[in-house]
Amino acid sequence: QVQLVESGGGLVQAGGPLRLSCAASGRTFTSYAMGWFRQAPGKRRGFVATVSRSGGRTDYAYAVKGRFTISRDNAKNTVVLQMNSLKPEDTAVYYCAADYRSSDDICSKYGCYDYWGQGTQVTVSS
Repeated sequence: QVQLVESGGGLVQAGGPLRLSCAASGRTFTSYAMGWFRQAPGKRRGFVATVSRSGGRTDYAYAVKGRFTISRDNAKNTVVLQMNSLKPEDTAVYYCAADYRSSDDICSKYGCYDYWGQGTQVTVSS
């Protein structure tokens, strides 16, 4: 198994940046593609971004493309979501997730992910 712990959430003004981090346990971190999802009150948990095992492939939800960047440091077992130009619509609980893979492909579906963090709240004020 892998345990995931998110950090970096908080209150930020619209237009500002925020950096979320996810720390992963275990010795098989490089066997997982990593993703970020978010869930606003009354909404379904939705895909935000994913990065492949090697870090060489990424994908983003249309709503965040050009504003958010996902990256990973396999030596430190960490994944980062750098969020810029934040909007009130970005307000949600953000979850880090791990997707076991035998190759360097990626997936944007909720059902692909095997392990989840506890979530961190991001609130964007207008």
